[in-house]
Formats: sequence, structure tokens, C-alpha cells
Amino acid sequence: MGVFKKLFGGGKKVSKETAETRGDHMPDLKIPVDEKFTIYFKKNGGKFIYCEDFSEVSEALKSIISENDWQNQLLYSLDPRLETRFASENLKFTDNRGESNIFFTTCEHLVAHNGSILVCSNQIKEKKLNELPSNLIVFATTSQLVDSISEALKTIKERYQKNIPNNITTLKHFQPTPENKDDFLSYGSASKNVYLLLLEDF
Repeated sequence: MGVFKKLFGGGKKVSKETAETRGDHMPDLKIPVDEKFTIYFKKNGGKFIYCEDFSEVSEALKSIISENDWQNQLLYSLDPRLETRFASENLKFTDNRGESNIFFTTCEHLVAHNGSILVCSNQIKEKKLNELPSNLIVFATTSQLVDSISEALKTIKERYQKNIPNNITTLKHFQPTPENKDDFLSYGSASKNVYLLLLEDF
């Protein structure tokens, strides 16, 4: 993936003009999907950790928990696949929202066009975004990156065919940053403290 090799393996960095000075409504530069996602995800206030293998995911998760003093807290999750995947990590899960302020989830896609995270009933059941905890840890893979929401929806339709999940929505408004704090599109939206654990699987 282009951007991760640039960010973590040396080489040419994203230009200052690309990352900081282009307006929201200017046409996208012809840049790779992964690079575009990174620019917009960080602009939205999200924090991501790129992991080359699952051991790095494990270490990153431990660091997030330690950094926030969440060692004695349960992780709220509505996706049973996560509990299976992280069974060896000594984590304690709950499906009771009242027992945790940390939501641990997967997603359907990472949308490069606006740096958002697309989820559905597979991850959040019938919950509204403002019913989720303010702290989110999202586990995703690089193969889930898509350029646009329309591409994401098309992929979901092809994958699930007659059993298309409902409650499809995007997480976009994270913690305020100097770039997005005055964005009128975010007014009334529940701001989230979002960590993205991104596992390389290409």
C-alpha cells in the first residue's frame, strides 16, 4: 500500500499542499486510495496505527489501553467475531452498553473520499451512532479500503446479495481538530475518540 510505505518505510512524504492546503470542495488529486484515506481520516481527528501482522495489532491494542488507563474496563462489542479473533489477548468483553465507555468493533469499509468508516448492523446492530460510547477502537484491514461510499455499497450488495445488512452508516466526525472544528456539516453529530487498528492483508 503506497501511503503506509511512505509513512513507515521512508521515501517521499505526502506533500504539504496535498495534506493541508487543498479545500474540501476542490477536486481530488490523483493519489492512491490508501493515501487519500489517511489524509481525510487524520483531518477528521482519527488516530490510526498501521500493523504489518497480528502481533503488531496486539501490541498496538495494549498500548491504546495502557495510554488511556483502560486496563480494568470491559470492551463493549456487538460483533462476536472480535471476541473470537482476540481470544488470546486477555480482554474482557460485554454486550451491555451500560458497562463500558469503550466500543470495540470491526467495520465494512474504510472510505477514502472523506476518511470515514462504514459500519452496519453487523457491527452496531440497530444502534444509532449517538448511542455508542465516545471511545471507539476499530479493527480493520487494508483490503477494506475503497474510494467512495458508492463503491462500498456496491461491494456490500455483491457480498451479501439477498441478505444485505441494514443500518448502514458512516463514522466521520471524530475529535475536533483545527481543520474540522468549524465544519458546519459536523454540527449536531456525536464526536468520537476513534482509534483505527489497520492490519495489512494485501
